[in-house]
Amino acid sequence: MSDWMNWFLAAGLLVILELFSGTFYLLMIAIGVLAGGLLALAGVGTTLQTVAAAAIGVLATLLLRTSKYGKTERVDAAFDPNVNQDIGQPIAVAHWVNGGARVMYRGAQWDVELAPGADPDAGAYTIREVRGSRLIVN
Repeated sequence: MSDWMNWFLAAGLLVILELFSGTFYLLMIAIGVLAGGLLALAGVGTTLQTVAAAAIGVLATLLLRTSKYGKTERVDAAFDPNVNQDIGQPIAVAHWVNGGARVMYRGAQWDVELAPGADPDAGAYTIREVRGSRLIVN
């Protein structure tokens, strides 16, 4: 098998592995390997192919890392509706005692606490945060 075929086969395998990993990093390495294959197809020596593949793979990875796709935003799970299905749900509070209450929510009794700045009036509230078994509402 020719050198360029080996490079392209390796790039294809990296793309397939990328589909299983869910990140773009293996894809960036595959771009470098593809560059090595293109240099092999052009008849460049093996050493230059390998150095170019490594340099382009590292450069592509660094560019991905500095882009918006390479940065993961850290969100506290207590506030994230994608993590906790209770956030954003309405609840009804009949009465408050010193900024706290007990309500029936999803078939269980929950402690409810007012978020800072919320008024302790009876009525409907929205869950903004979950701290253990305590719902923070406003």
